[in-house]
Amino acid sequence: MSSQRCVLAIGSINLDLQVKADGWPEQSETLLGREFLCAGGGKAANVAAFAAKLGIPSQLIGRVGDDSFAELALAGLRSLRVNLDGVSPVRGPTAVSMIVVRDDGDKTILLAPNANEQWESDAERSVRAAVERCAPGSSVGVDLEIPERIVLCALQAARARELQTVLDPSPADRATDEMLALCTYLVPNPRETERLTDVKVRSEADAKKAGERLLERKVANVCIKLPDGGALLMSERGSELAKPPNVKVVDKTGAGDAFAAGLCVALYEDLQPRAALRMAVAAASFAVTRYGSQAAYPTRGELDKLLAEAPA
Repeated sequence: MSSQRCVLAIGSINLDLQVKADGWPEQSETLLGREFLCAGGGKAANVAAFAAKLGIPSQLIGRVGDDSFAELALAGLRSLRVNLDGVSPVRGPTAVSMIVVRDDGDKTILLAPNANEQWESDAERSVRAAVERCAPGSSVGVDLEIPERIVLCALQAARARELQTVLDPSPADRATDEMLALCTYLVPNPRETERLTDVKVRSEADAKKAGERLLERKVANVCIKLPDGGALLMSERGSELAKPPNVKVVDKTGAGDAFAAGLCVALYEDLQPRAALRMAVAAASFAVTRYGSQAAYPTRGELDKLLAEAPA
């Protein structure tokens, strides 16, 4: 893997098994689903796919199993020419995400992490080397669906190289104060924000209260996603609010990953915080307009068009 300015994504790689249904099944109930989709997913994989679809050089660091699901999970990334040199197989099954999407676009997910948790004992060395090979100006996206030691290593290596990082704190109970202090941007959704701060986010005022608590924990910049699809950015410099464009919600799967990816791309393109926040919100807003995650992500022209239509 040669030195290159890029978006580097470190984290989970899944095979998504997705269906639409009228609701969530209750205990002992069987519901009939429709529009079955089998495609690559996972937080880091989605970030890499999003960047690649916009024409940004992207690299993925993660683990898949030694089963037939591995290539299914990676096929879409190969077609987008994502650099997969940092993806290694481990013994056992590839991670599988089982997703049910209601007609209103809301979704529920059951994740079997499998290979995402099975990093080799000396994996920190390869992760550190991958970060060190990134050229200045690269951005790094990290999620918590992998072992905490790998997350911490990635954030430390990026800090040493003065690379900007985006941390997706999912699941939130894995986020430590050290991780929060190391990342450049933290991007929790309302539920994750509540887990991190004990503040239930239903409004901009709630988000500000939660953001203040996260700043007290030494987070440099926090982008709290709002229930309406917008987001509030807070730092010691003040706050910025980005309202979402008006879109029809089809499927919320992968929208949070698109938000993180949009922010990574904005940092790669050296955008100012307000413009970076608007790009992240537009990225997530576009993602909900189509079924699936990676397949729903926009081209550069589609994203630019939605940005032009978004509230100033």
